[in-house]
Amino acid sequence: MPVKKLTEGFLLSTKSFIKLDFGLLLASTVKWLFISSILGAVIGSASALFLETLNWATNYREQHLWMIALLPVAGLVIGLSYHYYGAKVVKGNNLLIEELQSPKNIIPLIMAPLIFAGTIITHLFGGSAGREGTAVQIGGAFADQFTKLFKLKARDRKVILICGISAGFASVFGTPLAGAVFGLEVFVIGSLSYSSILPSFVTAIIADYTCKAWGVGHTHYSIAAVPEIDSINLLLSLAAGILFGLAARTFSTLNHALSRLFAKINYPPLRPFIGGIILVGIIYLIGNTRYIGLGIPVISESFIKQEAYYTFAIKLFLTAFTLSAGFKGGEVTPLFFIGATLGSFLSFFIPLPISLLTGMGFVAVFAGAANTPLACIFMGIELFGASSGIYIALACVTAYLFSGHTGIYKSQTIGAPKHLLLKRH
Repeated sequence: MPVKKLTEGFLLSTKSFIKLDFGLLLASTVKWLFISSILGAVIGSASALFLETLNWATNYREQHLWMIALLPVAGLVIGLSYHYYGAKVVKGNNLLIEELQSPKNIIPLIMAPLIFAGTIITHLFGGSAGREGTAVQIGGAFADQFTKLFKLKARDRKVILICGISAGFASVFGTPLAGAVFGLEVFVIGSLSYSSILPSFVTAIIADYTCKAWGVGHTHYSIAAVPEIDSINLLLSLAAGILFGLAARTFSTLNHALSRLFAKINYPPLRPFIGGIILVGIIYLIGNTRYIGLGIPVISESFIKQEAYYTFAIKLFLTAFTLSAGFKGGEVTPLFFIGATLGSFLSFFIPLPISLLTGMGFVAVFAGAANTPLACIFMGIELFGASSGIYIALACVTAYLFSGHTGIYKSQTIGAPKHLLLKRH
């Protein structure tokens, strides 16, 4: 009898626990589905507006090239705006990462209009920058306002910030799976926030859907030929991945070094002004606009035409210089440019199809610079298809390893070293 009663008691307590656990999970799921749906729609709409405005700025600049001469003045306007109105948000993506790691203060909403305007001005007057940083900061700023709106607890604030980052990234590139994983992966090297996985995916998917529902499209790329997998091709992919990782490391190191150099100018608004003067001179000496702005035409070209050895290097320097001087935007699309053109050039001596090497470099340099290999693998599959998945994955993880613990986001912490040999560093 005692055994029977003990068994019955155990079964009753187990059933009660299951009911309680299921009820809590269901309530939490409904809550986050509701919040994620609203947040995704808001950020997706903001990304649509941003992308359309950015397209207008790019087209207008290309039709009025004399505007590039005003880049120093544009830099001064951006510098003054952040100096007087955006001192609390000048860290940009690094501020979001810091708040994810140790939450303190709600992200000021002014981050969104400042980065929006700053990025458009940068592109309108010829700076070499991207768009991911803008979308992520807009997403993070909007998302954190939901903390107050829905009176979320402290433990939920981390989730809402991840959702904002995921939604911004997903909608600006049209890659919801990569966006969701990017938000989970970006703030700690070697770690993922699995507790936020459902809200992150839902918000990213809805943001991407909303952006496309507004009629905003994304550039399509394709890998024309994928060879059979064999030992030689795998070794060639690893070799390419090492070079992509070194390119990522070079970009991050140069970016940080130039930032320290510009920091010696005591009055911050003068940094983009002086940087703008130098950039105008460099652009004039180059003699064309291939290397400014996003550079999407060159990226598309690199899939079908072998690029010169210096193409990726010029873009690498111009982007690092533009952002270090204080102009606004992001690093990711320029990193796509750097990786794609480097991969295209490598086809000269690596016997893999040019479009495959270009696609591998497209995502692998970003994987190494942002320390987000899983997000970049998903992005490669979303953009180029699953047939190239193994080559994409090898390039991304190798680039991630060989980029070291440096990266474009200074506030990233190391959750787990990339390799035991790197642990002491």
